[in-house]
Amino acid sequence: MNLLGRALLVALGVLMPGLAASGAARAELRLCNQSFEVLNVAVAVPESAEGFSTRGWWRVAPNQCATLWREVLQSRYYYIFASDVFGNEVLAGSIPMCVAPRRFEISGQQDCLLRGYLDARFAEIDTEEQASWTVFVTPRPN
Repeated sequence: MNLLGRALLVALGVLMPGLAASGAARAELRLCNQSFEVLNVAVAVPESAEGFSTRGWWRVAPNQCATLWREVLQSRYYYIFASDVFGNEVLAGSIPMCVAPRRFEISGQQDCLLRGYLDARFAEIDTEEQASWTVFVTPRPN
């Protein structure tokens, strides 16, 4: 391949990454940490028509990303909770879901405390019915 052909492939890769990459694009839910804090992240994904399961923890360093769900997004709404290493909420919302102190996967989100879990308030993420979505956590205002 000549120099012009290589330059064209590089340009296509920069402008349209899916064209120059080998293989199909991956569908996933990702979180990218643009804050200055190390984050502990949990995600809630649809489990059935009426329920969710929560999973955690991913530790995401500043300027790093983590894949929270490696499948095509089947629901419009997913839920994410993130705290710093001191337990301060960084990404929180108003939707109560169950978490645990260590790595966990919890099915069903009723009666968290009675079942021996902790209660956290997850932020609702609207994926706009896309197959993939990335959430960016930015620094907190002072």
